Amino acid sequence: MVAMMRLNAKEVLDRHDKALTKKEDFRSLYDEAYEFALPQRNLYDGYYDGGVQGQKKMNRVFDSTAIASTQRFANRMQSGIFPPQRKWCRLEPGSDIPEDRKAEAQAALDLYNEKLFDTLKQSNFDVAIGEFLLDLSVGTAVMMIQPGDDINPINFIPVPQFLVSFDEGAHGQVDNVYRRMKLKVESLQRQWPDAKLSAEIKTLIQQKPTEEIELIEATVFDQKRGDYCYHVIEKKSKTELVYRRMDHSPWIVSRYAKIAGETYGRGPLITALPDIKTLNKTLELVLKNASLSISGVYTAADDGVLNPNTVRIMPGAIIPVARNGGPQGESLKPLPRAGDFNVSQIVMDDLRKNIKRILLDESLPPDNMSARSATEVVERMKELAQNLGSAFGRLINETMIPVVSRMLQVMDEKGLITLPLQVNGLEIKISPVAPLAMAQNMEEVQNVLQYAQIAQGAGPEGAMSIKVDVMMDYIAEKLAVPQKLRPTPQERMVLKQQMQQQAQQQQMMQMASENPEATAQVAEAVTQQQPPQG
Repeated sequence: MVAMMRLNAKEVLDRHDKALTKKEDFRSLYDEAYEFALPQRNLYDGYYDGGVQGQKKMNRVFDSTAIASTQRFANRMQSGIFPPQRKWCRLEPGSDIPEDRKAEAQAALDLYNEKLFDTLKQSNFDVAIGEFLLDLSVGTAVMMIQPGDDINPINFIPVPQFLVSFDEGAHGQVDNVYRRMKLKVESLQRQWPDAKLSAEIKTLIQQKPTEEIELIEATVFDQKRGDYCYHVIEKKSKTELVYRRMDHSPWIVSRYAKIAGETYGRGPLITALPDIKTLNKTLELVLKNASLSISGVYTAADDGVLNPNTVRIMPGAIIPVARNGGPQGESLKPLPRAGDFNVSQIVMDDLRKNIKRILLDESLPPDNMSARSATEVVERMKELAQNLGSAFGRLINETMIPVVSRMLQVMDEKGLITLPLQVNGLEIKISPVAPLAMAQNMEEVQNVLQYAQIAQGAGPEGAMSIKVDVMMDYIAEKLAVPQKLRPTPQERMVLKQQMQQQAQQQQMMQMASENPEATAQVAEAVTQQQPPQG
């Protein structure tokens, strides 16, 4: 029997502190990205550490290009990979399933797939994934998937990545996840009915039920047993309130792109950050220059000595000078305006284009919500997939597949389904059928159809080089056609036999028409080929 790993509260907190220290290297980078592109989701501004709700978060933001483009980036990613109210993945039999059983297995998995998305439509997934993808634009996004109630069987909880730190395993996968959280003491038992409360906390519940305490929620992978240890620890007293063993982790942690040796991700906002900051500063200076141009700054003749320390360049200011040109200069004279608005506008336009390009906000003609053809939609998705590059594969492996796997686990635990096989890619595999994936599949389908057209044009010998049945199965798989709409190999064999019999009957009827004397013989032969009735 494999020994069970059991960390005490101090060991868990030590692991959390080490993971949090490693994350501090990304703090300044993430802080700036949130400040200028996602200010409403910024927790790096000190709110968690004692800030006040409702505080202004855009004091240093002068340009909204990055904010709007980030929102559009998240919307495009959601519509391309997780489109609302549509199926965006498919359960398929893996390589361990025999070929002669795959059609039967696919028909059964299609029913599971229907149940999966029916459950998904009842949940808050569409809202949660939208927030998740906003964080992913910075580089790292976190979500927790927990069992729900009878009405909403599955609950998706997007967690701000500011509150989460984690460790990587040997192969770069996320193993251990730690979350900081503040909770009212009266909510402890509602959140965790099995929580073991200390005498101090019980007293606090009675006397100050709304008092907040800081907790560390940790999910630690047991290398020896292959399952997870779940801890909830009160940070101040280092007291363990909850301990559980879990077969699966409830956490979904996704990185947009990752540099070798780093744990946390870097998103397109990190790439666009220099342009975002430069644009913001440029617009700030242009606005200041514009206010000076509107109100003006003037010099006024003064017999005293000018003190530069007392001069303030601001709209409507009057600067005392000894003379305003010549011995008998003007009493009041406007100060020449500095800067060229035309040059500034050119610079800002270039910066805005760069930001939109990096955030995939200017592919193809502008998306103005007008009616679009299917070809245009496919081309948009193909271009988006090409621009995503390796990030698309990471999104599938770190987001889509873990989300579906976790959903199936929760549904199995709640008795909504009974999975006969494991979702490991060998018995059951998860294939994306979202618009982005289908756009790539369409390219493969077009290549197959082009080959078939060329083969048909090569005459009888070319036609012999096409396995029509296999080709149609391949196209159906690429287009995610449900198995119930396709004949099984057995049904296909019966259909072939029927078609052959019909062809023979037509041939015999044609021969009879050409030779009337053989009509009686043909009729007898046709009657013999007819299957018996009843």
